Amino acid sequence: MSYQEMYRQKLATAEEAVKIVKSGDWVDYGWCTNHPVALDKALAARKDELYDVKVRGGVTMWMPEIAKADDAAEHFTWNSWHCSGVDRKIIQKGMGYFSPMRYSELPRFYRENVEVDVAMIQVTPMDSHGNFSFALGASHLADMLDKAKKIIVEVNPMMPWVFGLTGTEINIRDVDYVVETEGTPVAELGGGNAAPSAVDTAVANLVVPQIPNGACLQLGIGGMPNTIGSMIAQSDLKDLAVHTEMYVDGFVDMAMAGKITGKYKNVDKGRQVYAFAAGSKKLYDYMDRNPEVMAAPVDYTNDPFVISQIDNFISINNAIDMDLFGQVNAETAGTKHISGTGGQLDFVMGAYLSKGGKSFICMSSTVTGKDGVTKSRIVPTLTNGSVVTDPRTCGHYIVTEYGMVCLKGLSTWERAEQLINIAHPDFREELIQEAEKMHIWRRSNKK
Repeated sequence: MSYQEMYRQKLATAEEAVKIVKSGDWVDYGWCTNHPVALDKALAARKDELYDVKVRGGVTMWMPEIAKADDAAEHFTWNSWHCSGVDRKIIQKGMGYFSPMRYSELPRFYRENVEVDVAMIQVTPMDSHGNFSFALGASHLADMLDKAKKIIVEVNPMMPWVFGLTGTEINIRDVDYVVETEGTPVAELGGGNAAPSAVDTAVANLVVPQIPNGACLQLGIGGMPNTIGSMIAQSDLKDLAVHTEMYVDGFVDMAMAGKITGKYKNVDKGRQVYAFAAGSKKLYDYMDRNPEVMAAPVDYTNDPFVISQIDNFISINNAIDMDLFGQVNAETAGTKHISGTGGQLDFVMGAYLSKGGKSFICMSSTVTGKDGVTKSRIVPTLTNGSVVTDPRTCGHYIVTEYGMVCLKGLSTWERAEQLINIAHPDFREELIQEAEKMHIWRRSNKK
């Protein structure tokens, strides 16, 4: 039977396809831009027939239809592998929960630890060989689909086709239902073209000079990493490479400026490797059938062993706050969930193990809350309930607009002194007093 005949036999409407979901099932929506649209809407329409349907997703870009009803929690439970602003709203609604993980382990979770009754994801149209591309979200999808008892693909003609390693496509033979759509514009992640703040620029000015020609880059999500990417695009740096968890607009800026060649990359020479992507239409257009860009499963992109084999690896990530002992929190504000571990710890460790590698945790020195109160991001100890993303033994370079410090080799009092030096001046005296109480401040230290 030809691929085209198999395709025709498996065609169904979204309403027909979601009838396979039963009460009590575990349903996977995939990841980020690959979350289904038509299938989600059709599943939401079945709400009153279903109960205890547990749905997994992550880095959610739009509010799922199944989460919109006032009584949604009586029928569906959302489980997020990594929280976006939308995931936080679902959690606040009382129907969502976070699933802690190191992102590099997620494919193995599916192989060994979790069950999937139904998987439904967006994919590209089928090619002549019967394959659908996972497009922007290779991530853990191959292992997720291998575990699924039933697979529904929602074909979106607007999805870019991205070349990749094994584990970035699915064949029509392995699909149970195909749902065609006229196409939904791929969800865009805001902020990629936003003007950088003065703090973002100050931090970028400290980090960019630390990057050598030929370095391999990983950028996290947010304004600060994007600002660093834009500054690199305007710099004199050359022959840079990319190996990253998330592919963002900053890489496109660098590539279009001729800064990325991958010429000296030890692994996957000449290829920009990523696990998933989200950004502007500019990014999606650049990635579409571009042989310089290579999708890969996250247990490859985020494996500290793989990262460590790439010379001059530069990892750049954000944090919510950190304490004077060097513990970094990039996940919560106390017990209030914000994000997730993701791949930060993997890249912090991998970059340090790389020959010539450096890991940078970048943040503004202060944050102003909704109540108008300004607080230091460098604190004596993490707030009760805050999660340690990077333990104090793993920190490398910490950067605020007031300076940069390398924590490697420093004793507790040296760490406290150096971190206080890059805290906002308005909070330094208070931090010194707290450091003294914790016996990590030497009497001879400057005040």
